[in-house]
This record gives sequence, structure tokens and C-alpha cells, in this order.
Amino acid sequence: MVVMTVEGPSIDPTRPSIARVYDYLLGGKDNYAVDREVGDVFLRDLPGSVAIAFANRAALTRAIAEIVTTTDVQQFIDPGSGLPTADNVHQVAQRHAPESRIVYVDNDPQVLVHGCALLEQNDRTRVVRADVRDPEGVRTHPDTAELIDFDRPVAVVLSAVLHHVNDEEDPAGIVRHWRDHVPSGSHFFVSHFRSGDNAETVAAERTLQHTFGRGRWRTDEEIASLLDGLEILAPGIVPAPLWRPDKAADPWSACGAERELSAWERLIVAGLARKA
Repeated sequence: MVVMTVEGPSIDPTRPSIARVYDYLLGGKDNYAVDREVGDVFLRDLPGSVAIAFANRAALTRAIAEIVTTTDVQQFIDPGSGLPTADNVHQVAQRHAPESRIVYVDNDPQVLVHGCALLEQNDRTRVVRADVRDPEGVRTHPDTAELIDFDRPVAVVLSAVLHHVNDEEDPAGIVRHWRDHVPSGSHFFVSHFRSGDNAETVAAERTLQHTFGRGRWRTDEEIASLLDGLEILAPGIVPAPLWRPDKAADPWSACGAERELSAWERLIVAGLARKA
């Protein structure tokens, strides 16, 4: 058994949490009335927007499976991991490669509590209390150092997190730090809100900025620039449903066709990059 202690601020049920709102939109139960109030703005006023959350989660699951089945990478760092849900990174990775090691990172007290409870019996995972904006603190944390061998390739999972880092907080610098401290052969999965220059983008961005003071939609070019110095693998930075779709689960893909995506599905993109 791995004993983990969670220190830091207690859970505040009176203030909305990005992780708990996301949990609510995915149909989870680890949220409070204040989180559901924010989530309902998307469900009620921006119908169809919940597709963003589901498209992102499905792309993340495919990416983790792709990494462990097609490369030698069996180490994962997941900054801004959010609340546990179905098919978490460790579950997908260890399903294909039981030796896989995963470090989850978050600074939300509820994420830490639930993460530690979920992983109590899993000695190849850790939950680290740290901020995604402090990659050096994550990298040098004792739990990270205990589990991750930085002499071997690592997968850095930046799933739906960099769009919560405002420009002045240097999201590109976060990726650059990881790029500079992992060896060749390491992989980076990124998913990100994509600016559509439309009413949906403006309304969704306004809601997040008003509620959390963060939430930055970026263009395809801006998102690709976050991966500067890395080789972006095929099919590039594309809408999440189109990133290496599961042909067995998608009848359109199975017959070689591309289904028409909703406006919301086009507002979340995904990509996988490699350090040469």
C-alpha cells in the first residue's frame, strides 16, 4: 500500500472549481451547487458545449493508448490532471503496459483527496500537490523523483490545461521547461480550446474569465507555437474527434468518411508531439 498525505488548503464548497465544473459536465458527482451553477451556464445557455469535454476525454484516452502501444514510453506526468473519472491515464496505460508509472499533478484540494483515495493501492502512481505553472517544482518534487526516471523518455500530458494559463503566465515557457528536461523520445500530448472566431467562442471564453479569471482560447497557430522545438506528429493539431479516431467506435471513420463536426467539437483540438 502507498500512504499519501494531502496537505494544503481545505475544500471550499462556496467557490467554483475548474476541476469540479469539468466533472459535472462529464456526468460526475464530485461537485457542489456552486460548480453546477457554472456548469449549467454551459448546458443551458451554450447548448452543445458539453461536447468539448467529452471530445477531449476521448482524445486523451486514445493518445495514452497510442503512446504505450507504439513507443517505449511507460512514464507519464499529468499536470492539471483534474478529478478522477473513467479511463484515467494510469488505467489506460497500465491496461496495455502494467509497468507504466504515472504522476498526477494538481493544486485543487478535492482532486488531491479523491486522487489519493483512488490510487491508494497502486504503487506505480503518485499524486503531487503542485501548480502546473511551476514545472520545476513538479519535476523536483520528491514523489516525482521517486517514480520518474528522467534518463528515460517521459510522456508529458497537458490535457485541457494550457488554455487555463493566461498569456502573461507564459504557457509556452511551461512546455519549454519540460521539453528541456526530458530526454529524446519523450512525447507531449496537448489538447486546447481553439478559437473559432465565432459567437460560441466569445460566450464560452467570457464565462470562464468571469468565473475563474482564466480561460484563453487560442488559434491553431498559437497552439502549435506552444510546441515549438518538438516534432508534431500526424495528423497535426486537429479537432479532438479527428485526432486518430477509433475506427471500431466511429462508423464514419471505419468507412473512410469524415463526419461533420458540430461547432463545439471544433473548439477543442488535440495533438501529439515528440522530442527528437
